[in-house]
Amino acid sequence: MNRVSSFNEWDPLEEVIVGRLEHAMLPSWLTITRATIPMDSAFLARLEARASKATSYGQERIEKAEVELAGFIKLLESAGVTVRRPAVADHGRPYRSPDWEVVSGICTANPRDVFLVIGDEIIEAPMAHRDRYYEMLPYRPLLNEYFHAGARWTSAPKPQLSDALYDSTYQLPAPGEPMRYVTTEAEPVFDAADFVRCGRDIFVQRSHVTNLSGIEWLRRHLGHEYRIHEIHSTCRQAIHIDTTFMPLAPGKLLVNPNFLDVNTLPEIVRKWDILLAPPPVVPDHQANLPVSVWMNLNVLMLDEKHVVVEASQEPTMRALEKMGLEPVPCPFTHYYPFGGSFHCATLDVRRRGTLQSYF
Repeated sequence: MNRVSSFNEWDPLEEVIVGRLEHAMLPSWLTITRATIPMDSAFLARLEARASKATSYGQERIEKAEVELAGFIKLLESAGVTVRRPAVADHGRPYRSPDWEVVSGICTANPRDVFLVIGDEIIEAPMAHRDRYYEMLPYRPLLNEYFHAGARWTSAPKPQLSDALYDSTYQLPAPGEPMRYVTTEAEPVFDAADFVRCGRDIFVQRSHVTNLSGIEWLRRHLGHEYRIHEIHSTCRQAIHIDTTFMPLAPGKLLVNPNFLDVNTLPEIVRKWDILLAPPPVVPDHQANLPVSVWMNLNVLMLDEKHVVVEASQEPTMRALEKMGLEPVPCPFTHYYPFGGSFHCATLDVRRRGTLQSYF
């Protein structure tokens, strides 16, 4: 049996890869980091200070997040989901290419960023972060296993990540100014987390880590069997679609009212039941983190009805209930500093369902 089969974000979840936090390092203070970290983040000073020095997230922070991660894994397993884990990796080692070098990698916390599953195919993303260049390696034992079980395994063209890919003159656009991005069109790059799947229709946002060439590469690779639709986020630090636009079930969509004008959404999706996410609850220890406060959208569907939501997000859970969904609360805020929540921390390898068109 081919153990890889997933076409959307909501069919019954059967097998999932969950990230891990051992040896997690802070991101390097590089061009993309400067463009995507919220400007009021207390992490800025730490990142600036480590321009030439590998710096751990800190064992206390890692341990608090690992407690919540263990609870999340237990929840998944109690729901009958098979949980797989990548190998433990040392992210503190420096590496270089002929064009650049970094003081360390980051972590293995977010498989959703690194891989895109389309049906029975796992696609390795050509990521734009230099310090994420080898982030796929801890997953290789799993990918080899899935390949030998019948999955297709594709790697997008590995990017050079030369200086030509980054706009050295980039400055954050002021309110009212046109959107600009720190990545150019020098070569195709994308993070897999800038795509969400609705069967034959896939939605993507242009961001600081996903350029138009990367979107076009995937469009050509998938061919006429799939349709790719671009949404336009107004977030000046845009990175990853899953805090902006989240399909929940056929006909049900969760969107970020601060980052999206629903009138600009692709016409095919405007007929769906669209829920504007309530303002997020921001615990004290979540303030000033290097991620969007809108992690309340970063949910994971167990099936068309059951949705895993961070336990502190009461307004979001009540809104989802009114939509006919059943929230499954789980504490996870200590995971946020590592770059995401439930959707980011997972890669759904198998969901029980078939390829369909929902529009």
